[in-house]
Amino acid sequence: MSGPVLPGTLEPMVDNGSRTVPHRPLMILAVAMAVLGVIALGGLVFDDRSLVNAPIWLKPLKFTISVGLYAVTLAWLIGQLTKGRRIGWWLGTVFAVGLGMDMALLFWQIIVRGRTLHFNRETPADQWINNMVANGAFTGWAVTAAIAVLLLFQRLPDRAMNSALRAGAALSVAGIGIALLMFSPNEQQMAQFRSGERPSIVGAHAVGVPDGGPGLPVLGWSTVGGDMRIPHFFGIHTIQVLPLIAFGLLRLARRYPVLESEFVRRNLVRTASVGFAGLLVLLTWQAQRGQSIVHPDFWTLVAGAGIIAVVAAGSALALRASRPMHQLT
Repeated sequence: MSGPVLPGTLEPMVDNGSRTVPHRPLMILAVAMAVLGVIALGGLVFDDRSLVNAPIWLKPLKFTISVGLYAVTLAWLIGQLTKGRRIGWWLGTVFAVGLGMDMALLFWQIIVRGRTLHFNRETPADQWINNMVANGAFTGWAVTAAIAVLLLFQRLPDRAMNSALRAGAALSVAGIGIALLMFSPNEQQMAQFRSGERPSIVGAHAVGVPDGGPGLPVLGWSTVGGDMRIPHFFGIHTIQVLPLIAFGLLRLARRYPVLESEFVRRNLVRTASVGFAGLLVLLTWQAQRGQSIVHPDFWTLVAGAGIIAVVAAGSALALRASRPMHQLT
């Protein structure tokens, strides 16, 4: 039976004082991603092949980093569970197996076969691999959603971290769900369907422009149109950012007395969560309108300014509300 999370730590402690054993399948997945990441880096250096106007090893490298970080995060989240830990362990195992198979198929399809992975329906083999990878991603989404539900029933001693875990998991579920929007046929593909053709690619990352056009260095996000990978990426990794904010506030409390109150830290984390949720909606709206992340229009800038104003006001209120209590102590 696990005990509480000690303030200032990132790991739970068991009752006998020993450390909780990390989730082994997820940690194996994380180590595998680290190894594949090193291999992908070598491929970028020594393999000059390209795919969809990008180095062929770039996509595998980005996925190894993302999946590796996510595996470590989920392993830590499962370690925070004081209720339903056995269920959490099995959920983490399902995630590790599903995403491990996805990554194996990704490397096989891109590096070995030299063919695009997502949305590819050109041959039966391409379609099967695309469907299997999509099923693995949906499995990961379902697992994350289930862990988010489990977190609703946890009562961690630090209220700020409790709020960060819940909001981070919820926004991550939303970020994964945004990927569903990429699998719908775009206007060009719909026109092909209407004319009786069978498009070899169904779905796209970019909106309003073809995939593979001008993009940001390394990330590849379109600089001439919308790109659904941006809100997808942003939402997924909120599950890491919000707990880091909670942990950072806890560290800063040693220097700034106003942050010693866990209620202040909790309210600041909640304010940050509202800001991240607003930004996720804004990025999705921007991408769906076919607008590049580097060329926001007037309304995007107004919405962004509104989100900043809400976060600033919420933060000021959280800090101001603590002053009378702090002065009494």
